[in-house]
Amino acid sequence: MSSGVAAEAVEDPAPSRMHVWVLAWPAILTFGLESLVGLVDTLMVGRLGAQPLAGVGVGAQILHGVHVVVIAVGGGTIALVARFVGAGARHEAERVLTQSIYAAALLGAAIALPMYYWAGEAVAAFGVDPVVVREGAGYLRFLMIGLPCAAAFEIFAAAFRGAGDMRTPLLIGAIINVFNVVANYALIFGGFGFSAMGARGSGLASSLAFTLGLLLAIVAMRRRGAVLRPGTGALAFDVGLTRRILRIGFPAAIEQCFLQVGFFFYLFIASKYGTDAMAAYFIGVRVLALSFLPGLGFGAAASTIVGQSLGAGRGLEAQRGGWDAVRLAVFLMSGIGVVIFVTAEQIAGAFVDDARVIADAVPFIRVLALAQPLMALDFTLSGALRGAGDTRYPLFVLIAGFYGARLGCAYIAAYVLDLGLTWVWLSLLGDYAVRATLKILRFRGGRWQRVKV
Repeated sequence: MSSGVAAEAVEDPAPSRMHVWVLAWPAILTFGLESLVGLVDTLMVGRLGAQPLAGVGVGAQILHGVHVVVIAVGGGTIALVARFVGAGARHEAERVLTQSIYAAALLGAAIALPMYYWAGEAVAAFGVDPVVVREGAGYLRFLMIGLPCAAAFEIFAAAFRGAGDMRTPLLIGAIINVFNVVANYALIFGGFGFSAMGARGSGLASSLAFTLGLLLAIVAMRRRGAVLRPGTGALAFDVGLTRRILRIGFPAAIEQCFLQVGFFFYLFIASKYGTDAMAAYFIGVRVLALSFLPGLGFGAAASTIVGQSLGAGRGLEAQRGGWDAVRLAVFLMSGIGVVIFVTAEQIAGAFVDDARVIADAVPFIRVLALAQPLMALDFTLSGALRGAGDTRYPLFVLIAGFYGARLGCAYIAAYVLDLGLTWVWLSLLGDYAVRATLKILRFRGGRWQRVKV
């Protein structure tokens, strides 16, 4: 036993880094395609003006809030699937996948119904003007129609990534993105003989795209050779297993709740500077969603490697794989940060023609560029901890970083010192610096290796 550990300790780390990259690049592209659904919505609706753009931005922010359903289920799904696959228990991994899809779809429906009816009130809570409320509510209602299917599809993708199959979710993501672009053109602007629906059409197109994604996922699970292929015995509803999945994922869901509430307060602080600042914020959010894709991809790779390695009883391999993912993520995202910083004005201009919105968006985009290495650390280490089932510690890290650093500094800048909008954007750097530092300490400490799932 000791000789095996020693051999593992001196093994050339290059194969591990190559394995990380093989897992990460399809995940990066998959997350990129998922983000493109929202990006295409923003770009196309942006042609309609600042108020529809702000409405879609608020609606998307609310959608991120209700996305905690997926987080609650997905956190437990990826940890358990990776552990079972690493231990050679494929049947148990298939049972987890089935129960997770059931749970995500049911919880999605339970949230979608009240959100559909109170969409106007939810958008108005952001303190926006009546036109933005109307646009945002229409967009949100159509998003809610497809929420159960979207939640179930994302769980399928998470489970397959946990099992090591990154390419099937990538292929399906490519198909639904092409569909979303075509449907957006038809429903927003009235292309192909359809009636122009404006921002509402964008929401409907997204719902239809994710519904198509779920149908394709069902086909993928039934094909011969699928990495997870639930059989008849795995289809029965299992209350005990569902509770186990949710118990692991629940802290991650609470983390997301705190995050989305934090975004609400951050947006509220930015709204002090007017509608242009809010539109600029939503442009920055879309840029952010693309810029941290390598972090998400390497985080997914770290989740798979850590979970499967722990399932197989190889703790040293889990730790080394996590650090290799971090190194690659920091290198790649630092390069992306340089590009974003230099091209900030061109990026903002691609979203909207309004000079005042662009002037507010450029500093935010450049702050995001500076934060890229910190985001790489935060997202990748979060993935590694999720793969181990260590979902509670990141919750406390979020509270310290987002609420202590970001919101605290932003509030002081806006309401105490009465500084300009750029100082509100700069508070983001303090947030990610705190989060990255605390997660580095946690992963170095190794307590995540002893978490029971």
